[in-house]
Amino acid sequence: MAWLVTRYDDVVGVLRDQRLAKNPLSARSAAEHAKEQWIPALLKPLARNMLDLDAPDHTRLRALVQQAFTLRLIEQLRPRVETLTDELLTKAQRDGRIELLSQYALPVPLTIIGELLGIPRQDQQLFHRWSNRLVSLASTTDLIRALPALWFFLRYIRKLIAQRRAEPRNDLVSALVQAEQAGDRLSEDELLAMIVLLLIAGHETTVNLIASGTLALLQHPEQCERLRSDPALIKSAVEELVRYVSPVELATERYACAELTIAGMTIRRGELVLGVIGSANRDETHFPAPDTLDLARSTNRHVAFGLGAHFCLGAPLARLEAQIAITTLLDRWPNLRLAVPPTALRWRKNAFLRGLQALPLSF
Repeated sequence: MAWLVTRYDDVVGVLRDQRLAKNPLSARSAAEHAKEQWIPALLKPLARNMLDLDAPDHTRLRALVQQAFTLRLIEQLRPRVETLTDELLTKAQRDGRIELLSQYALPVPLTIIGELLGIPRQDQQLFHRWSNRLVSLASTTDLIRALPALWFFLRYIRKLIAQRRAEPRNDLVSALVQAEQAGDRLSEDELLAMIVLLLIAGHETTVNLIASGTLALLQHPEQCERLRSDPALIKSAVEELVRYVSPVELATERYACAELTIAGMTIRRGELVLGVIGSANRDETHFPAPDTLDLARSTNRHVAFGLGAHFCLGAPLARLEAQIAITTLLDRWPNLRLAVPPTALRWRKNAFLRGLQALPLSF
């Protein structure tokens, strides 16, 4: 059972409340946790990822990696992202149509995070297939079916870590292998979990932002034309698009460390609480006309990237990639339009992430 929290103020409270732990063992005894959740031995090293840990473990792990995601360093990636988006659209130009997810929305963030980490270009699609299996787990059956793919995923990363220990390069995996903050280093399991998390989080949500954001613009032609005529609006536009489409629909799990009350409801110790990001971002008490796409929305304190200690580390990178990808797309193809009826579009089956399966466009 899980409590779904939907109102903006309550979701903000959930994201910031230190009585709600990310690590279930902080809220339950080991015996209680073992009764509810079976984890294959293969996946146990991934439990040491910072997304599922609380302070001080989370604080230490975040400090070891956040230096690679500062605004200054992310801004230095701008020329590379611009070149990449141009290359991808030029490649698709001769066909007269594009499947935006596989040919553009996916390759942009996947290539960039792959290059940051030092993953060879020819292996990056493998990582997307593996990560897609991880984020699509909805049942124990799904987990069992995904184990072979997960085994290959983790084996590849272990080999990559070993290579960087032997021959460091100018990439993020090498930096993580050598990372030191106040005399501390990543353990082998923490290193493995960190790389898996960065690979998955570094592209899965941005894919959905670019694709779903493009669809929203095509469904609101007056807003799309507004952005075309005023490219300086792109920063505000991306903030509105990430609010409007909410690529992360549910915040990740939190567990009550003690009995508490949310919106008049009593949450008992150990119970699971999920903040519904998509609902909070459409709360009419915080967003005037919340179901209206307004690319120049003046006050837009959305929670699409989370809040508090677990605020999305890659938010600056996601913003940069979306701003460039959408600007380049609209500039290159002024007659961009859906190549299929809207009713033919299908959405991925995922409780936490909201994204299209495909987005065929013509131009």
